[in-house]
Formats: sequence, C-alpha cells, structure tokens
Amino acid sequence: MGRGRAKAKQTKVARRLKYYSPDTDLNALARELGASGDAAPDVAADESAEDEFDEDDAYERWASSEN
Repeated sequence: MGRGRAKAKQTKVARRLKYYSPDTDLNALARELGASGDAAPDVAADESAEDEFDEDDAYERWASSEN
C-alpha cells in the first residue's frame, strides 16, 4: 500500500497546527516569563558582553593578517 493515507493525515495535522489559534492569555504569559514594566534593556550588561567578544576575536586577527 502506498503512502497516500499517511501523507494525507500528516497534511491534515500540519494544516490544523498552522491555522489553529487558541485564545492566548498574554497576562499569564508575561507573569510566567517574569516580564517587568521596563522596556529598555540594561545597557551595562550589553556592553560587557560586547567587550568579551572584542578582546579575543580570532576572525578579526585572521582578516587583518591576510591584508
């Protein structure tokens, strides 16, 4: 027997997942994610992460040695 019936079922399931949109409780989602009222990220934390990558960038050293 062919794959037709199995493929039809997979298509049906995929279509249901794509177009089904249950009611989402956005307030509960925010509580679960621990969202606070601040929309702006902490800039100091971002700068320290950038510095970590800037100090030892192997690609940058390789690119400058190629020129």
